[in-house]
Amino acid sequence: MRIFFAVFLLFSFMNAEDFITKMEYAKMLYSNPRGIGCNRCHGSKGDGEIIARYRHKGKKRVLRAPAINSISFSVFEKALKRPHRVMPTYFLTDKEIKILYFYVTSEANN
Repeated sequence: MRIFFAVFLLFSFMNAEDFITKMEYAKMLYSNPRGIGCNRCHGSKGDGEIIARYRHKGKKRVLRAPAINSISFSVFEKALKRPHRVMPTYFLTDKEIKILYFYVTSEANN
């Protein structure tokens, strides 16, 4: 009986669902991919936010992160793979980029 129970548990764990859902992983990645999260600048839903207001040479300036929840995947991917003056470089895998895009464009996030 014990052997049957042990084998049953083994097969149960092998066929179990992932530890977290795709949406949970995506949200976690969006909140903290490699240090500072995307949400800090792009907002909790990817709508974009004002990062800072400042003066430069006597003129008022605004540093704004763009909305990322309505752009194409190719634009999204290029933005994450090339260096920026303001945005950190995250060194994300292709899979992570796809998961992040899924998250910011998902109806469940909006």
